[in-house]
Amino acid sequence: MACFLVPAAEAAVTTIAAQVMENRENEGDGKKPAVSVREVKWLSKMLWGGSLLLMFEHLWHGEIAPWSPFITAMTSQADKMQALHEMSTVGVSMALAVTAVWGVMVGVSRAIRKKAAAPAAVQSESAQQ
Repeated sequence: MACFLVPAAEAAVTTIAAQVMENRENEGDGKKPAVSVREVKWLSKMLWGGSLLLMFEHLWHGEIAPWSPFITAMTSQADKMQALHEMSTVGVSMALAVTAVWGVMVGVSRAIRKKAAAPAAVQSESAQQ
């Protein structure tokens, strides 16, 4: 019903965070963040992509309408409670799962870069001797 709204909200937050991080990086304040702008943009793109696919699926099944309240499950009070329950269980679970996969991707990416940098450092040390 409305589960795609939770990852979409997280995507909006990460998009704004990436923009703020990029602006600070361009200002050159000298602080190195724990997560790079590129990595935050990965998360943002993953969340937007998943949200758009879910929105299309809900549109395909007639759960989204082009008129207010847009989500067909929000027409009655009982349906609103069901939609909120779905958002708080399924939506949050999906957002957490995407964020967890992103975290693994960041960890693997950093490990690969660290491993690639190690032989270069050894070669530069041996060239200095």
